[in-house]
Amino acid sequence: MLKKVFVSPDPGRSRLRFATRAVLGIGLAVVACGLAGTSLIGAIIGGLAALLALFTVTDATVRGQAVTTALLPVAGLPVLTAAAALHDLPVARDLTFLAVVGAGVYARRWGPRGHSLGVFAFMTFFIAQFLHATTDRLPEMFAAVLLSVAAAATVRFGLWCYERRRPAPAVPAPPPGTGLARITTRQAVQATAGAGFALVVGQLLSGDRWYWAVGATWWVFVNTTSRGETLVRGFRRVLGTVVGIGLGFLIAVPVAGSPVPTAVLAAACVFGIFYTAAVSYTWMMLCVTLLAELLYGLLGVLSPGLLALRIAETGVGALGAALAVLFVLPVTTHAVTDVWIQRALRCVHACTAEAAARLAGTEGADPAPRVAELEQLLGRVRLSVAPLVHPLSPMPGRKRRARRVLGLLDDCAREIRGLVAVAADPEASHDARLAAACWRVEAAVEALTGGGAVPARAGGPRAAEPALAHLHDLEHALAELAAPLRSPSGSRPAGA
Repeated sequence: MLKKVFVSPDPGRSRLRFATRAVLGIGLAVVACGLAGTSLIGAIIGGLAALLALFTVTDATVRGQAVTTALLPVAGLPVLTAAAALHDLPVARDLTFLAVVGAGVYARRWGPRGHSLGVFAFMTFFIAQFLHATTDRLPEMFAAVLLSVAAAATVRFGLWCYERRRPAPAVPAPPPGTGLARITTRQAVQATAGAGFALVVGQLLSGDRWYWAVGATWWVFVNTTSRGETLVRGFRRVLGTVVGIGLGFLIAVPVAGSPVPTAVLAAACVFGIFYTAAVSYTWMMLCVTLLAELLYGLLGVLSPGLLALRIAETGVGALGAALAVLFVLPVTTHAVTDVWIQRALRCVHACTAEAAARLAGTEGADPAPRVAELEQLLGRVRLSVAPLVHPLSPMPGRKRRARRVLGLLDDCAREIRGLVAVAADPEASHDARLAAACWRVEAAVEALTGGGAVPARAGGPRAAEPALAHLHDLEHALAELAAPLRSPSGSRPAGA
């Protein structure tokens, strides 16, 4: 776990910039709330609102990010009002919370913006429970949210918008479907059912901190698609929480809400959340847990008993998510993995065709965008097969097959990148052997995605010409993929 965070590559220092900007943005938000005269509760909700604005907004373009950030209060303030108004009406409050859970997950069907607004709406309701918000505090909380989102936007889009110097990343569209065949719809039902279980059992454990269980269920579902992904994420959430609670006894409890040490440690936790999020959910949850402990210390309610209760409520939330994905409209790892692998292979086909057209001198042919799309699709494949290659996976045969598939897909991506680099050379030329090699690659992809027989590879030594050499190795990788992508009967693909 340590190696994954501290040895993991950080191209362009993007994670370092992401985390550093977050500390600056959240720090500015808290200072703005303090200068505006808000109470401690106002400063806390402001800091959390800024954290969400900087963390959850992931649109492909800077303009899209700015629009989504501006819409966050539109999604959050009505939910905050409802949470405060229903504070003393437990049944109505609970039903409304479950409705927010379902709507927030369902909103993912509209892409990154829907996801961001859904998360912000849910967390606004959650924060209202965390701070025991009532209607008399609404003006202060509204001001804190608006000030903090504005402060976060000032840092992100004004003072340090490093994304402007980068091309917009390709964002693969979610798997298609309508009604209950749409994954986001099934997940909305699952999340609502799991949150309902967590809410009831969480209230049996604690009438004051029950919302921890609902929050654990919600965050287990974030950025997951299949049953396996959700179960692995639930395990990592519990592990991160347990380790974070252990550190809390050593760090947060001795600090006991002292302002200066708490502020320094909270800034370190914020940095850790943003820096580790992309590479380790366990580490991110460790930092989230420690940050929550520091905030409870500021509120004067931190105790060993509270920390033990957090572990129990987190376990209940993870169990609720597990039961929901296992028994409520389950989405199998196999089904999701197959979809993403099929799309990655079709992207290989498109990259090859574009590169061949570029080498043939076709005007406007440009395989570069396809390469970026392929990298995104392979990222989705890795996420999808993560449950199969997890160290605790009880299925060694499927683990070996999944690792083999990942290795061969990475080989395909490497050869595609090499082919595209050759095609970009104005001196590169096209010949009959290149056309034949491209045809064989495209036929192999069509066979793999359509269930047919993969054409035999061309014999002979590896060609010396760079383009032909890359196509030769790509053809080899596709031929090798046929075995692990299919069961011994030759009928079941990818995720099996």
